[in-house]
Amino acid sequence: MSHVTTASEPSWIAPFTGVTPRQFNRVVSVLRREGADVARRSWPWGISLEGQVLLVAAYRLTNLTLRQLVALVGVSKSAAGRIVRHVGPLLAFRPRERFHKDAVLIVDGTLVPIRDHAVAERSKNYRYSTNHQLVVDADTQLVVVVGRSLPGNRNACKAWELSGAKAAGGNVAVIADGGYRGTGLVIAHRRGPGQSELPAWKEEGNASHRTIRARVEHALARMRTWKILYDCRLKGDGVHHAMLGIAHLHNVGRRS
Repeated sequence: MSHVTTASEPSWIAPFTGVTPRQFNRVVSVLRREGADVARRSWPWGISLEGQVLLVAAYRLTNLTLRQLVALVGVSKSAAGRIVRHVGPLLAFRPRERFHKDAVLIVDGTLVPIRDHAVAERSKNYRYSTNHQLVVDADTQLVVVVGRSLPGNRNACKAWELSGAKAAGGNVAVIADGGYRGTGLVIAHRRGPGQSELPAWKEEGNASHRTIRARVEHALARMRTWKILYDCRLKGDGVHHAMLGIAHLHNVGRRS
């Protein structure tokens, strides 16, 4: 095919991955060192590793169907499906295992509508969704933990613990919104019974709390530019791998 989207054209990389060509090549180099480029006898790939990564990123960013996507990349629909299933999990971000004792983290959850009802439940957005807990570093605004996906009807308090985000966060300070009340996380001050307004020092604390907590909302907003998070067609763990891969490229794009 003469007119296909390939990673050999740097102009295609940023629109379909959200990172610069230099950052993209760095991601591919890491995957290659980890053995992602090993040829498979049963179904060898028809495109390079760079092309495979670009295909997976484009699939997640645009949420085009595989039938639509193959017209852009020049491979068969079955080959594109195999690449998404094989390379997708390899693009997952690696959660941070240790935190400095003075580190401050911020957690928030997001709902991802998904068509696989076996792993989803009706949630407050009135759709079958999965719940994902995202933890970012307040200093760098990099994603440090992505919890396991849960059915969308889990509330924030339950999801914080059941997703594994609580255990992964360690014992450092974690800031959250009012939905995490009773979890021991740092939330805004609330008015007590019969209290019409808060003292000035609490209002100032709440203003500072909102300013810091907005950083996780900004991270989620950037990640939700990936259209797959609005209507995921992947089955089983596919939505979790997609969230991990998007978090990975988000972090890569944040780094210089």
